[in-house]
Amino acid sequence: MLAACAPPTRPFAPPPANPPAGMQYLYGSGEAAALSVQAFAMLASHATAMAKARPAQSVVLASGASLDQPRFVPCGNKPFAAVFDVDETVLLNIGYEYHDARSGKGYDEAAWDAWERTGAAAVSPVPGAVAALAHLREEGITVVFNTNRSAANAAATAQAVRAAGLGEAVHGQTLFLKGDDTLGSGKDGRRAVIAGRYCVIAMGGDQLGDFSDLFNAGQSVQARRAATQAPAMAALWGKGWFVLPNPVYGSGLKGGFDDVFPMNKRWALPADGEK
Repeated sequence: MLAACAPPTRPFAPPPANPPAGMQYLYGSGEAAALSVQAFAMLASHATAMAKARPAQSVVLASGASLDQPRFVPCGNKPFAAVFDVDETVLLNIGYEYHDARSGKGYDEAAWDAWERTGAAAVSPVPGAVAALAHLREEGITVVFNTNRSAANAAATAQAVRAAGLGEAVHGQTLFLKGDDTLGSGKDGRRAVIAGRYCVIAMGGDQLGDFSDLFNAGQSVQARRAATQAPAMAALWGKGWFVLPNPVYGSGLKGGFDDVFPMNKRWALPADGEK
């Protein structure tokens, strides 16, 4: 009788034999490490040159700007800063992604919150980040972090940044977090605050939203891709805006076959006898 009331058993699902391909690439491959080192070397060199040149405008889009008609926050006499996203830009969430891959459950908000609070011992720096951030600080350029980690976990995030060898981060000064304003995961409000205090001469991120929320303003997959290549935006990549690879998660992992493969670029194996 008791056995009849017991909940049905579920078949055991063994963990996957290997991590997903995106995780293999980002967290395991030499290619991803080389790309990151390359990006940080370019960023440090560019920022150093800009600090010496004293630009008239920052690389933060001004309020009311558009992607096809960009305008930028003026620098005036403000001190220089470089602004970075945290996760998968300067810090690799090795421990969380291991948990994610082994569990097979995918992103879970509660698990991520627990990771933010307790995961500092299981992070690693993005290759190239430690040396680049140290160089920027030596050149008198303030390093500022703008991340969508929770403001409720500010102290733990600062601890994770420190544990990865990336230096100090002070909430409200050099660390800005989701919850610091009413814009949720949008970063433009926080960027405006930072640009009001600093002449931002470089920004680094792994998602387009790390540079402007306009990229995530309801555009189609193809329109969003095209926007990054339009002349006004193309002039910024590697010259103020620096992108780090992330094939694991984020706003770039969207699109069906019709979004990704244009009709006029499709190929099929020729039938027997055809040339």
